[in-house]
Amino acid sequence: MSKLNIDQQTIKELFTNKRADFLIPDYQRPYAWDISECQTLWDDIFLFAFPEDDFSKFDPEGDEYFLGPIVTFKNSANKLEIIDGQQRLTTLMLLLRAFYSFFGNMKDDNSKKTAEDISKCIWKTDEFGTPDTNKLKIDSEVTSDDDKHEFLSILKTGIVMDSQKSAYARNYRFFTGQINNFLVQYPTYFAYLPNRIMNNCILLPIEAESQETALRIFSTLNDRGKPLSDTDIFKAQFYKYYKENDKKDEFIKRWKQLEEISDKIFSSVSGSSMDELFTRYMYYERAKMNNKNTTTEALRKFYEKDAYSLLKKDETLNNLEILANFWIHVAEQNDSVFSEKVLKKLAILNYAPNGMWAYLTSVYFMQNKDDSGSLDNVAFNDFLDKIIAFIWTYAIMRPGVNALRTPVYPEMINVVNNKRVTFDDYKFDEDSVRLALESYQFTNGRPITKSMLAWWMYTNDKQELLLLDTKLEIEHIYSRKRQENENGLADKWSLESLGNKALLEKAINIRASDYRFIDKLKYYKGFVTDKGKVREGTKNMELIELSTKSNDFMEADIMARKDLIISKFIDYLRKNDLLL
Repeated sequence: MSKLNIDQQTIKELFTNKRADFLIPDYQRPYAWDISECQTLWDDIFLFAFPEDDFSKFDPEGDEYFLGPIVTFKNSANKLEIIDGQQRLTTLMLLLRAFYSFFGNMKDDNSKKTAEDISKCIWKTDEFGTPDTNKLKIDSEVTSDDDKHEFLSILKTGIVMDSQKSAYARNYRFFTGQINNFLVQYPTYFAYLPNRIMNNCILLPIEAESQETALRIFSTLNDRGKPLSDTDIFKAQFYKYYKENDKKDEFIKRWKQLEEISDKIFSSVSGSSMDELFTRYMYYERAKMNNKNTTTEALRKFYEKDAYSLLKKDETLNNLEILANFWIHVAEQNDSVFSEKVLKKLAILNYAPNGMWAYLTSVYFMQNKDDSGSLDNVAFNDFLDKIIAFIWTYAIMRPGVNALRTPVYPEMINVVNNKRVTFDDYKFDEDSVRLALESYQFTNGRPITKSMLAWWMYTNDKQELLLLDTKLEIEHIYSRKRQENENGLADKWSLESLGNKALLEKAINIRASDYRFIDKLKYYKGFVTDKGKVREGTKNMELIELSTKSNDFMEADIMARKDLIISKFIDYLRKNDLLL
């Protein structure tokens, strides 16, 4: 069982302790508190220290204000590496330094004592208890924080230049301003505030015996802030490796570029956008290990094997950069890199029912790229056709992304062994697929509905490539409102049939949604308003063609279109050799 040292302490007790030698490690995020958060802290502390604006109503022996936990572990350099509480500790240090700037120049005994107490919170002391203003109680090695030197300079000197615009400088100016206003408005209270902050504001330092334990505690405690992402930990390992090889500055530059690319192309609900890049690369390394296990281990568990040995290779960062560049080309639909056919297939995959295609494609790219980082467009197009046909069908026949791991993982291994992707062991029975497509309820809430409609839209040879950020929604060609008003469909399920649905730009879909087909036509085609404003039509060529061929769209048309889509999709499976 892991050992923990937990002891509620005042700010003064924690900061003046001889063992207090805090380090904000390289993998932490830059300081990010803004004025609003500092204002909240100041207001809360002030209300606590002076209840009802009366210093006499405060009980110095019993009143306490809890500021939260500080999670650390002692690293190999005997420093307390901060896992949780970095932002809070940094802000408290700035606040105390701002107070010291005032009290350090006062001559009365109480002020001198207050200044001495504050100084022992900020600076290390010698064996006689004298603060050494060259040795701070806190240091920062955050690799992505260009302003950390300002933080350390402010703590040492108490001086902020007008040219300094960092969060440290901004917040320090805020606190000095608040303290100055406080001194003017409450001169008789002035001596009490910093002492009540140091002596009655409580922190809960939790010292773990290892980084892993500290991170686990942090994840348990912290349900409001942003926990350290896996990538933050990986960055630290890279940083140490490149620092040892005298390439620290080169690494920091390359890492920032990688972060910028990842932020552009990968979304992240939690953690870092780069977690997705590391995940996509993991599948390539995993395949090279011949790992077919369908239980995929957590990202950090994968990379931490053998003391993060994979992150201590030059080729790993190189490969991550190459893979990120590939995906930025995909996101930007770079037609100097990909053929039009490939770009259309990638646009279809943008609507895939799950994300497994991106992992398989990453493996394919890493294995098949040439020295310039390019793919053969003909072979890549064939690969994309194959995985679209397979993944779409598998999502209908055996729904669930986890189910897809079973056939996909062996194909990843085939790819790294320079074998073609065939899915030979998972081909489909034609009659079963047809029956499934005919009976499947393609409701709007099911991802496969949009997937099928995207594939169908791009089967039209005249269909132009749409930007990936085009907001497309599912259009009911025979509208729901029309069915409510006219009850024209004998089978109400025809309304939700694949034959009655198409992808349509969001703005047009809103305008056309409640109209009869004859009324929808002008929205499909585009028109000019009475005031001369041009309303562009859809880019979906099928809807444009429908609008020129007929003035109505009835149940028979829905059924005919459904049959056509299903037949074409069966042909697509046959063309890609996925039928038994």
